[in-house]
Parts: sequence; C-alpha cells; structure tokens
Amino acid sequence: MRGGRLGPRTGAVCALALVTGSLLSGCSGSSAGAAAQATNLPARACSGGVSTGDLAVSIVFDGVSRPVVVHVPNGYTDRTPEPLVLNLHGSGSTAAAQEAFSGMDSASDSDGFIVAYPQGGITSGSGYDWNVPGEPLLGGAAAPANAPNDVAFLADVIQRLEAGMCIDPNRVFSTGFSGGARMTSQLGCDLPGTIAAIAPVSGLRLPAPCAGTRSVPVISFHGTADPIDPYSGNGQAYWTYSVPVAAQRWAAHDGCAATPDQTTPAPKVTLTKYAGCQDAAAVELYTITGEGHEWPGGPTLPTADTSVLGAQSNAIDADSTIWQFFEAHPLPVS
Repeated sequence: MRGGRLGPRTGAVCALALVTGSLLSGCSGSSAGAAAQATNLPARACSGGVSTGDLAVSIVFDGVSRPVVVHVPNGYTDRTPEPLVLNLHGSGSTAAAQEAFSGMDSASDSDGFIVAYPQGGITSGSGYDWNVPGEPLLGGAAAPANAPNDVAFLADVIQRLEAGMCIDPNRVFSTGFSGGARMTSQLGCDLPGTIAAIAPVSGLRLPAPCAGTRSVPVISFHGTADPIDPYSGNGQAYWTYSVPVAAQRWAAHDGCAATPDQTTPAPKVTLTKYAGCQDAAAVELYTITGEGHEWPGGPTLPTADTSVLGAQSNAIDADSTIWQFFEAHPLPVS
C-alpha cells in the first residue's frame, strides 16, 4: 500500500465528468486539448530530455490531434526504462478529469511508474467517449460511423510514448473507469502482447470474441451499490451480465481453476481470487459492499456527484492495490 495505508487520498478534484455527461470543471480555465498542442516528446527514447511532473502531449491519429496527459514521477531520469500505466477516463469525461478523479499521480510518484491519461475520440457533451468495438455508448446509441478505432489509437499512444520516453516494454499496463474500464477490458483481448495486465474499475467485461491467446492477468474493483453499471448486471445495452460472471469468464479465458478463493482483506471488502491460471496469470475481483459507481479510495466527491453515482468508499485504496498487482505481473519474457 502507498504509505502503508488503506483509505482516501488527499487533494481536491479539479475536474470530474459524471457518467450522465455533465462536466464539473474549474482548475486553470484552459482545456487539456489546448495545452497539449504546446508540448512534444523528445526525438528518441532514454535521451534524458523528459522532466518530472505533468507533460501535455498531442498525438495525431487519423489526422486528428488528441491529447494525452502524461504524469512523469518524481525521481524519473529518462535514462532507465520505467513502467507505463494507461489510465482511461469514463464516458463523457476527459483525460484531465480522470487524472484528478483517480488520484493515481500520488502512487506514480511513490512507486516510480509513468501514468498516461489519453482522451477518447467521440464527443459526448463536454467530454468524450471511447469507441469500444461492437458495443453501444452510454444511453444505447451506436458509435458514430466515423468514430476512430480506439484500440489502434491506444496502441499508437504506447508506441509514441515508448519512442520518446524511457519505458520498459515488458511493463506496460492499462486501467480505467466505467467506459474506460470496458475499453481496458478490450485492450486485454486485443493487445495481449503489449499490455501486460489490466485493472478495470467499475466496468469489468470479457469482450466477445476475445481474440487474445495469452492469459492476461486481471484485477478489478466494483461496488455492490453501483447504480450505473449494476453489480448484478441487467443494466444498459452494454451491461447485461453480472460482475462476478465477468470475472468468471476471464478466469476461464486465462485457464484458471474453476473455483475461486474468497477472503476479506478489509471491512466491507471481499476478494474473489482465481488461481492456477496459465502463464502465471491471476484474476482478482475486489467487491466493495455499499459502494456506488466510484474509484475506491479516490478523492472525496461533492454530494451533488454522489447523489448520482452512489456512495463512496475508503475501504481500500485502488491505486496502490492496482500497482502491487501490476508490479507482480510483467509481460512474460519469451
């Protein structure tokens, strides 16, 4: 655990996109997209040209410039390859909002990994959605016919960052919230040779079909009182089966033992863990009793937000727990 604790991270939320599509903003007055135009990556990796702190990167994909907020941890020298974590925002949100909402920069600084916050390409109110292949958007509408291929975009983000920063290609991971969690689930199937392990938060799915043949390690978190993506399933068109079924399907895909072990690592937290998986993988589901559609242990939200998303929980710190899992599951070296 970061700092040896379970519980909330400090710091105000500067911008948070609700899954209803509204956007609360108010940090600098400038958009992440505008700031991203000003900064480029060095021409070659491990050149010593990247400083610590937030780096606003603009990546042109299919002729469209899209922002990626990159947090470079304290102590990074740009000389030694370090891990990279993609952190994907929820539906109707932004890269900058996800950086604030998840609070992952603190774990990045403590544990020494780079965290990148890319931005979806489908305009949704004041924010953006991800184009999850074959799946409808929040509300049931299909993705626009001209929507970008976001699996290809995120693969390109990884390649561009590896080309200009000092990143260990065997330690590239993905996490995300809600729509970003479903997109992260997709990456586990479509980029198994690039993404070492995944951590969907409030949005675990097993895409069908799942073309990947490698057993991908999976850690996920979900609240039993989630009103947006219900724990028991039977939600929107993209949300039919339950979260435990999603974990079970990933376990079957990864060749794990059919029967999981269950423990209680903290009050109101149940860990369902599938062991015996192929390729030293693992599938872990943290169920948080009474939590809504949230990032466990995340920065405190105003009542106006929790009245829509449901109650928050500080029973477990998702960021430090995710990193411990990622650190234990690098990409196998052939």
